[in-house]
Amino acid sequence: MPKKTQTWETTGEDLLKKVKELIKEGNVTKISIMDRNKKVLVTFPVTVGVVGVALAPVLAAVGAIAAFVTECSIVVEKESK
Repeated sequence: MPKKTQTWETTGEDLLKKVKELIKEGNVTKISIMDRNKKVLVTFPVTVGVVGVALAPVLAAVGAIAAFVTECSIVVEKESK
């Protein structure tokens, strides 16, 4: 199945909130976070059915990144329907 990519520009303070929203959508397969120079800071797969405790380490990492960046991009890979 082909994949579709979307990018959002955000600030560090809104990063964690946006990542949580994207995960809740359910059709996301991979999320990458890049700094303002388009350097990839972190990439992680989002497995269908993963919730709660399994996502805690990923969200903790995203929170740590948010504390250090002022501007960033979130690149999301989704399954095309």
